[in-house]
Amino acid sequence: MVMIEFNMSPIGKGESLSPYVSKILDVIDSSGVTYRLTPMGTILEGKWDEVMSVVKNCFENMKQDCSRIGMNLKMDYREGNESRLEKKIKSIENKLSKDLKK
Repeated sequence: MVMIEFNMSPIGKGESLSPYVSKILDVIDSSGVTYRLTPMGTILEGKWDEVMSVVKNCFENMKQDCSRIGMNLKMDYREGNESRLEKKIKSIENKLSKDLKK
């Protein structure tokens, strides 16, 4: 199971990028891959090929409107099929004996 966090944005398209970002979030939401939206990026979780296919589809979608794109991507791989998207946060909360802001 792989978990990636990435952000992708057009370069040279002005100050407000939400019209472009919202289009790729529609791609992510329609993919069926487990994801979590954050203010600074999106976390995807699943098998390598399905997750990387979503990233590729986001790129192809944004490329239709943008001649230059920036992307940051970081990845965590762990053998097995157990979802860690919620479990990692719960583990920290249990150690602290309190819920954290989400």
